[in-house]
Amino acid sequence: MKRIILPSDFSENAYNAISYALQLFKDEKCTFYLLNTYTPVLYDSEYMYHNPTVSLDEIYSSNSKKGLKRLEKRINKEFNNPKHRFEKLSVFNFLIDEINFQIEEKNIDLVVMGTKGATGAQEILFGTQTIHTIKKSKCPVLAIPSDYEFKSLKNILLPSDLSIGFRENQLEILKNIATKNKANIHILHVMQDAELSKIQKDGKATLTNYFKNNSIKFHFLGDRDIQEAINEFQKDHKVDMLSMINNKHSFFENLFFKPVVHKIGFHVKVPFLVVPSGKYSGSGIL
Repeated sequence: MKRIILPSDFSENAYNAISYALQLFKDEKCTFYLLNTYTPVLYDSEYMYHNPTVSLDEIYSSNSKKGLKRLEKRINKEFNNPKHRFEKLSVFNFLIDEINFQIEEKNIDLVVMGTKGATGAQEILFGTQTIHTIKKSKCPVLAIPSDYEFKSLKNILLPSDLSIGFRENQLEILKNIATKNKANIHILHVMQDAELSKIQKDGKATLTNYFKNNSIKFHFLGDRDIQEAINEFQKDHKVDMLSMINNKHSFFENLFFKPVVHKIGFHVKVPFLVVPSGKYSGSGIL
C-alpha cells in the first residue's frame, strides 16, 4: 500500500494536485495524508485585546482542522474510491519540516503538490514552498502544474547524463508509475562528446536492464543547454510527465536552481517527478 502526502493550503491549485494524485493511483491501495501546516507568527494586538481568551494559534488550528474536514468531504463526494483511505494532519510547523518528519514517521513513498501557476507565456513558475520541498524532501516529489487536467499517462521523459550511479530506490517510483500506466519511458541524453564514455555506457546498460520489462527509448541530442534540450524535446514529442533525479552538483541542480532560471522560468507544462539522492537512496548502486 502506498503512503502519499498531499499538502494543501485549501486553494484550488492544491486541490488540482490532489485530484491528479487520486486519479493517477485510482487502481492502487493508498493511504493519503492530507496535510495542512500553519505558522502564525504575527499577532493582531487589537484582536487580542477584544478576544483575550482566544489565541491566534487556536484560531489557526481551528481553521486548519475545519479546512481539512471540508477537503476530505469534497474528495469523498467527487471520488469515493474504496481503495483509498485518508488521514488528516493539521500541524503547527513549517511545511518542509513537517513533510520530512512525516516521511520518516510514516515511511512515505511520495509527496504530491501543486506549482504556483502559469505566466502569460505558459511557463510554470514554482512557488517558494514547492522549490523548498523539491530541494529538501527526503522522498520523491510530484509537482503538478496549475490547472493541469489529468490525462492518461503515455509518455514519461527522463533526462540523464548517464554517468551517475543509479540506485534502485531512486528509480522504483518511476518504474511503478510507468508500469501501472503502461507508459513509455524516454531517456534523454545531451552528448557532450562524440561518443559515450565507459561510465555512460555502463549507465545506459543499467537503465536498459532495470527497465527491461518497460517500454523505453533512448534519445541523444547534440551538445546544447540541458534546459533547451528538454524544452525542445517537449515541443517535438508528446510528454505527459517529466522526471529527474536530483543528485547534488548534477546538471539538475545547475538547471533548476541557477538564479537565471528563476528569472526566465522553467518550461514545465506537465507533472514533474523529482527523486532525491542521498539518504533516500538506501539500497546499493545498480
